[in-house]
Order: sequence, then C-alpha cells, then structure tokens
Amino acid sequence: MTGIPTSFEDLAISPALLQTIREIGYESPSPIQAASIPHLLAGRDLLGQAQTGTGKTAAFALPILNGIDISKRVPQALVLAPTRELAIQVAEAFQTYARHLEGFHILPVYGGQGMGQQLRQLARGVHVIVGTPGRIMDHLRRETLNLSQISTLVLDEADEMLRMGFIEDVEWILDHTPETRQTALFSATMPPAIRKIAERYLRDPAEVKIQAKTATVEAINQQYWIADGMQKLDALTRILDADDIDAMIIFVRTKTETVELAEKLEARGYEAAALNGDMSQVLREKVIDRLKKGALDIVIATDVAARGLDVERITHVVNYDIPYDTEAYIHRIGRTGRAGRKGTAILFVAPREKRMLRAIEQATRQPIQQMRLPTLRDIADRRIEQFKAQLVETLDSQDIGFYRDLVDKLVAEDIGEPADIAAAIAHLMHRERPLAAPEEPEPRFREYPRDSRRDYRRDDNLLRYTIDVGRQHGVSPKDIVGAIANEGGISARQIGQIRLFDTYSTVELPADLPEDFFRSLKKTWVRNQRLNLQRAEDPRGPARSESRAFGAEDRKPFRKNVEGRPVPRRRDKSDESSD
Repeated sequence: MTGIPTSFEDLAISPALLQTIREIGYESPSPIQAASIPHLLAGRDLLGQAQTGTGKTAAFALPILNGIDISKRVPQALVLAPTRELAIQVAEAFQTYARHLEGFHILPVYGGQGMGQQLRQLARGVHVIVGTPGRIMDHLRRETLNLSQISTLVLDEADEMLRMGFIEDVEWILDHTPETRQTALFSATMPPAIRKIAERYLRDPAEVKIQAKTATVEAINQQYWIADGMQKLDALTRILDADDIDAMIIFVRTKTETVELAEKLEARGYEAAALNGDMSQVLREKVIDRLKKGALDIVIATDVAARGLDVERITHVVNYDIPYDTEAYIHRIGRTGRAGRKGTAILFVAPREKRMLRAIEQATRQPIQQMRLPTLRDIADRRIEQFKAQLVETLDSQDIGFYRDLVDKLVAEDIGEPADIAAAIAHLMHRERPLAAPEEPEPRFREYPRDSRRDYRRDDNLLRYTIDVGRQHGVSPKDIVGAIANEGGISARQIGQIRLFDTYSTVELPADLPEDFFRSLKKTWVRNQRLNLQRAEDPRGPARSESRAFGAEDRKPFRKNVEGRPVPRRRDKSDESSD
C-alpha cells in the first residue's frame, strides 16, 4: 500500500458500491476504513483495533461485497458477532451497502429466531452469513450450514465474545472453515487471549489501530428516545407539538425517506420539506432560503444534502435514523447551537442500536439523557398557553371594536351568553388542534429503560432450572451466562445463581420469560453439549440425581466426518423441531 486513501474513489471497489457510498453520504473513508480496506482488498488477513462507532462495519463489509460472486448462491463470507443485536445491525449494513448489487442475499443467524425460517433461507441460497457463535455451531452440527466455500471470515468485537465466554466456540467454528480463508479480527481492546487467537488463526496479518475521535458539544442539549418503526413518527409529532422550536432539521438515511417523512408531516399540518441529492441545486437552495426566512420550519435531509447547511435559527436536530458512525452524528448535531445559542439534539434509537448510543456518548464526551416524551396533557397545556399569548397580543395590539360590537349583537339576539359565544369561537378555531387533552387513555408507547431489562439479581422472582452440561464437560459459569444471554436474548444481569455439578448444572432465571426463550435454550449447545433447559423439580435443592443427568442417547459419542471432525448423530424425527 503506497499511501492512505483520501477518497473512496482511490479504492479499487466496484462502481455499484461507489454509487451506494455517495448516496449514503460518506464523503471520505474514516481512519479505520482507509487503513483496513486496501489490505482486505489485497487479500491480507487483518488485525484491527477500533471502537464501536468508528465505521469498522464498512471497513470489512465493502471489501467482502466487492469480492462476492453473485452467480454462486453459497455462503462466501461469515461474520461472527457476540450478540443478536450486533448481528442484525451488521446484516442491515451489508444490505444497505449492497443495494445496487442485484441478487445479493445475506442472512442473520442468531438464537431466539425460528430455526425453520433460517433453514428455508439457507436452502434458497445466501452469499453472506452474519451470526452468533451458538447458532452457527448449531447449524454446523445439524449439517444445515456448509462453510466449505467461505473465502472471508470476520470476527467482530472479539473482546466482547471473550467477555461473554464464546472464545472456545469461536475457535471451534474457525476449525470448521477452510484454512485458505482470509480472516479479519476486530476488537476494541487486545487482551492476551485475543492476541493468542490472532497468532493461531491469522496469517501474517496487517495490524491497524485506530483511536476514536472525540469532540465536546457543550452548547447542545443531547437527548435520546428508544423507539422503532411507527413509534418514531408519533414521538416526533409529540415533540413538535410540545417543545419551543424555531426550526428543525431531521436526518434520515435515504433520499426516499426524506420525501416520505416530509409528506407525512405535511399531512399532520406542519410546514416541512425534503432536502436530498436528487433535487436540483436551484431547488435545494430554494428550500434552504425558505428555512432561513422563516417560511419553512422543518427540513428532512440526508447527510449529503445537508453538507454545508448553516442556518442560525435551527434550534433542534433530530436523528430520526441513527447515523452509521459517531463522526456523522457530530456533524449532524453541529447544525444547531450556532453563534453562541443553545441547541437541542434528539436521537431516536432502536432497541438493538444501543451499542451505537454508548459509542456516541464516548465520542461526544457527554452523557446523553433519556428524554421524557411529552404526554397529551403536556401538548394540551402548551396549546392553551399559546392561545393565551395570542389573546393577550391581540388585545394589546389590535383594534377589536368591530368584533366587540358583533358579540354584543349576538348576545342581543339571544344567541348565547358572552362566555358561551367566546367558548364556541375558541372551539371553531381549534377543531384541528384541540386545546383539551383527550379523556381516553394515552396511546401506549413501549417503554425501554436504558438497560432495557430489569436487574433480576435484585428480584426474588426467580425460578430454578437445570441444564445438561456440568464440570466433566469443562463448562464454567461464564460459558453458561454467555450462552443463555446471547441465544436467549436476555441480559446477563437477569441470570441468578449458577451451581455446577459433575454432569449437569442449575441456573436461576426470571419467572416471566416467554415460551420462545425456552424453545431456543433447549436446542442451544455449550461445550459440545446441548443445554436442554428444564424446570427444576425441587426449587430448594438439586433437581435430580447424578444418574439422571443424561439419557442413554445423550451419552452416545459424536460420529466423525471424512475430515475426522465431530458431527452430531442423526436424530429421530421426534427430536426435530419445526420452529
């Protein structure tokens, strides 16, 4: 590599990917992208140290997509992620970058999702797999996933996989992939165990270490609200109705979304307009000029279209879609708080995007507070205050003699009392935006606390369960915690006491977990043993004797495949699940 590339055009990636990059709004490669992509395009293994929010997903996704043979619908790349949330996020990023690669298919594979759905997708053919270690191992044991044609393997957030107890699982998966593969390992830190993995499985890797940029944004009040789907539009309209807003810019990811959201807001009575790269320069300048002059209050924009936008009256920036990296977030919220004025930045975060929220807090060196979403009562109170202010201003500055005479005439005609006539006029004025809060219950917004899960270690509402793995299998409590938290989709803090016995273990779990949690955990594997999670018979002691730890079938050894690797025995039809 002769130098660090300063633009994506300097990289040897396909025109289709370059088109997507321009549409997304990437102006130049981030440091991790500029340092990593040339090595990965050249086929070298890579050891990358970078925090979340530095753009590392694009650093490995773009080279992988550049080398995919669309005509071959077999897995050609595997990305291992520590959690289902990250697996989904990475898969969505791949799908975004591949929007102009016709026929591209990616499959996120994780616990808690129906196995049947994953099997159907695998049977149809996919090019890239993004998965958590436990579920990938499950597919390999079932022989429903063939990794023989994998050319690239990525370990994303390897230190997190180490913390969750998945390193042995990762090594097992690596041993089941072709030795000729290209391997990229990304980790925020490099503890000895991660270095050991790199030394064993990476061949002469290029090493890249990136320190995340930080910036202070003290003049901006940052808040977040955890919402997804249509909840975002409802939350946005409440904010618009309840806050003191002069002008607002709302950031979305795609050009189509700018138009769709502008139309939805206009239908709700707001002065809104789209700003995107498909618009002519004349039209874009017209929108910005209207915003500056106060003829327009809300602009919905993409990162590219908002480049260079500088309007002092912008009091609020809303990240309707979370940005791909922290640098984009800092650029976005910098559109407010100009010229010494205070500004407000609001971030909508989907439940699975909280990892990026933490990265943004680190990058801005400022905690982001969860906002209290305005209630319908709050909105009604604000409208009443605005109405009062309008009345006072009218009484002070307008000649209302004609209207006073009109009211006197209406009273004389016995139309009604003055107070009733004034009330009827106020009602007519506010039919579209009522001043009174509705009497019916508030529409329910799903509440997600910061952790999004209760801390069951401080809760007595726990039940005891048994699992078919114990000391003789080499299991540790962190292995159990990691498997249950990842495959079951719950927080490690929800897991109570774990007791290890020779051939089985017991674990305390919340009493109110859903049925699909248990279906998933029955089929999860740890240390080459299926967990087979079951309710303990006696909540005060071991659920069963050692002799009942495993059935006869469980003690059968794995058979070997042609390469001498263990694969699962064939199961009876009754043992299969169609979930």
